[in-house]
This record gives sequence, structure tokens and C-alpha cells, in this order.
Amino acid sequence: MEHDRRRTRAWVLHPEIKSDEQRRVPEPALAEAVALAAALPDLEVVGSEIVRLPRAQAGYLFGSGKIDELHDRFHDHKVDLVLIDGPVTPVQQRNLEKALEVKILDRTGLILEIFSDRARTREGVLQVEMAALSYQRTRLVRAWTHLERQRGGLGFVGGPGETQIEADRRAIDEQLVRLRRQLQKVVKTRTLHRAARAKVPYPIVALVGYTNAGKSTLFNRLTGAEVMAKDMLFATLDPTMRRVQLPDGPEVILSDTVGFISNLPTELVAAFRATLEEVLGADLIVHVRDISHEETDAQAQDVESILTSLGVDEERPRLEVWNKIDLLNPEDKDAALARAERDTAIFSISAVTGEGVDPLLAEIATLLQGARHEAVLNLSYAEGNKRAWLFRQDVVQSEDQTEDGFRLTVLWTDKQAAQFASL
Repeated sequence: MEHDRRRTRAWVLHPEIKSDEQRRVPEPALAEAVALAAALPDLEVVGSEIVRLPRAQAGYLFGSGKIDELHDRFHDHKVDLVLIDGPVTPVQQRNLEKALEVKILDRTGLILEIFSDRARTREGVLQVEMAALSYQRTRLVRAWTHLERQRGGLGFVGGPGETQIEADRRAIDEQLVRLRRQLQKVVKTRTLHRAARAKVPYPIVALVGYTNAGKSTLFNRLTGAEVMAKDMLFATLDPTMRRVQLPDGPEVILSDTVGFISNLPTELVAAFRATLEEVLGADLIVHVRDISHEETDAQAQDVESILTSLGVDEERPRLEVWNKIDLLNPEDKDAALARAERDTAIFSISAVTGEGVDPLLAEIATLLQGARHEAVLNLSYAEGNKRAWLFRQDVVQSEDQTEDGFRLTVLWTDKQAAQFASL
């Protein structure tokens, strides 16, 4: 009970603006915003609502009547923090905090808070910290009430000194420079690790999808790992990789990645790009969808648009997995299974029960095996290291000894051929 008293009491608002052409269906959007807030352990969501607006007010976002109504409601419920599911300008944020007498956090700020709380790897921490500083830099207009206070000056320079907001902005810029230098060192180390992984012959299978689609649950079922898998947005942030032996197929590296979300803050695009480099180089992308969610189609479109913005090639082999069929009613479940039977690129599964997982694994094995092709190599006796490498990769189909060396028939992937050429 003592812990509960220390938690911040929060209220979630989803503005439905009629003039917004890109607006989402308000009810599931509000539910997602509440789930985002619940992902932070220090928050207690005590209420939520949809605020319908003909248009956004430039200064306050909401009209004066609505602000008075919200002020009284927040006061009655002892609300400390209001989360607005959408963009809020610095001026709107400052004015709303004064009028409502609560702290205001918009969607970008909330997602940054979650990422900051969840980042574990050194690179993830640095990327999130840089994103947060870039975001805060634009918010300095509301962060201070003493913007005209002067700083420094020894009396011999004419004119005003440096304002507080300029000093704060300069401090942020200096911190960003330091973080970029640290990040460059981390990226250099990661590049070396990635180069070492490139020598591993196993194909990479990347799981991608909207946050809370069940990627980590599927990852755990396939690998026997214990990656955190909860009914929570952004339960997984840092990528995880494990080696998996496919039934009647090759060994693969399976990668579990951070979940996507609609209206991804621009400050976090770089962080996503860094954590998704394994996806960019994957031999196969498995798009996991929560087929039980009422906005599953919209979520799938968000995932595809983010993959495109990250530079993922549309020609990259992909499979679509309709997860959580165990949550569908019998009629919808039968329809999902029937659709999967008609479309060879779609698989209906339940990562929780394991239903449909075996056919998915069989198809993954078929696709990756199909990427292999036969080649004949002639090696001299002096190239024993290359011959040994081929046998370690288990790609040699036959071998004949010749006068000058060895003649080998291999069955390998383009990736293995490129690795062999670099030896």
C-alpha cells in the first residue's frame, strides 16, 4: 500500500479532432494510450476519456469550457499527470499546465518515458537519451518561468547577458555532442560484432510486428528462451537473438525485435534503426500480427510503413503470421484458418497454445532451403583452410581428389558463397 501511495495518478485523454484527416478510430486508440500509460510502473491510471473537438485550438488545444470541466474533474480525482494521446505544441503544453494545474505529457513524451525505462543495452540507453534531449530541446519554452533572467556577464560587455533558455539549450547541445561521441564508440564495437556474426553460416529470421502482437511469446516457444513476454506494450525493447534448429531444416538465428507503434515519434526513428539492423540484413522477415485486435489491419499498415521508412527491401522474403487465434470466436477462427489455407504466405497460429506453429516452421525451412544452390569448386592443396571451412558449414555434397587438389560439389546459400569468397 505504501508503494501505491507513491505512484503518480494519471488521466488519459484522446483528442478526436474532426478536421484531422489522419485520425484513428477513437475507442481503440484510447485503449492503446491507456495501455501505454500502464506500461510505466510508477503510473496509476485513474481515468480516461475521448475529447471530441471540431478543431484544435492554437493556444490551449481544448476550448475554454472543456478546460474548466477537465480542471474540476482532475481536482476531484487528485490527478497529478494528464497524458494526451497526440501531438501537443510547447505553447499548448505550457498553457494547459497552467490552466489545469497538472503536469502534461503528450504521446511522444510518454513513449520516450517508456523507452527510457526499458532500455538495457548501452546503445539503447544512449539512443533513448539522445532522443529525449532532442525532444526536451523543443520544450524549453514551457520548461521555465524565468526566461528573462540573465546569466553571467562581468559588467564590461554591453547589452544583456545570456538568457536562461539559451543557457539550457546550449547545455543540451553540449550533452548531445558528448552522447554522439559515446555512441560512435558503441556503434564501432557493434559493427565488429556484426561482422563476426556475418561469418556464421546460419540464416537470420527476424520477427517484426506491432507492439504486443505476441512476438516474444512466439520467440520463447521456438527457442525455449525466457524473454520477457507480457500483455504490455513495449515489453521487449532491446533485440534478442537465439540459434534454432528447424525440424527437417537448417539451423537459423531467430531475432526478436522491439514492437512498432502508430505515430512513432520522429526522435525515436534513429533508435529503431539501430535496434533493427538485424532486420535489414535478415534472410526472412516474419511479420507477426495480433489477429484478434479490432485494428489489426491498421496495425499491419503501420508496420509496413515503418519497415519501408527504415529501408527494408520490399523484395525481401516475408511471411505473415496471424497470431492469437485462440482469442477469436469459433466463426472468426475458422475464417482465419481458411484464409491461411488459401494463401501460402499467411499462417494462423497461437503462440500460447502452439496451434499452427509446426506448419509455420516447415514453411520457414522450405524457404531457407530453397535459397540454396549447387556449385562446383576446385581447391588446391594449399587451400586447406577453405576446404575445412566448407566442411564446417556442412555444405559439401561430394568431394573428389585431383592432381592439383580437390574438386567439391557444394549446396549453399548466396550468403555462404559471399562468405567463402571473402576467406
